[in-house]
Amino acid sequence: MKLQFDHEKPYQKKAIQAATELFKGQPAGTGSCSVPIEDSDDFLNNNDIIFANRLLLEKEIILENLKEVQKGNGLPESQSLESMDFSIEMETGTGKTYVFLRTIHELHKQYGFSKFIIVVPSIAIREGVL
Repeated sequence: MKLQFDHEKPYQKKAIQAATELFKGQPAGTGSCSVPIEDSDDFLNNNDIIFANRLLLEKEIILENLKEVQKGNGLPESQSLESMDFSIEMETGTGKTYVFLRTIHELHKQYGFSKFIIVVPSIAIREGVL
């Protein structure tokens, strides 16, 4: 028996597109910026630098992009942007790992983003992600 991985499922593409369209209008290649650390903790020296994603879009533009994504997916539109926390929620066995890895790739390719936080519910899933 031979198993074949299908990485082009329409619902996976739609989830990836929804995440990347939130940042429509972000100039390409402007993902990295560095910020010097002024206050030092035990693990940081005074001359340490944090490398972060540079988001140049105003929150109003991101809200409009969010509304477009919500409308395109048949979801109720947000009237305000409570936070900059976004999530993609999918059922078990639908390819979430592929979707978040491909989303990371697309966000880096399109906008130059290079820093991401991945939250998983268990050590077993973390090991699978690694």
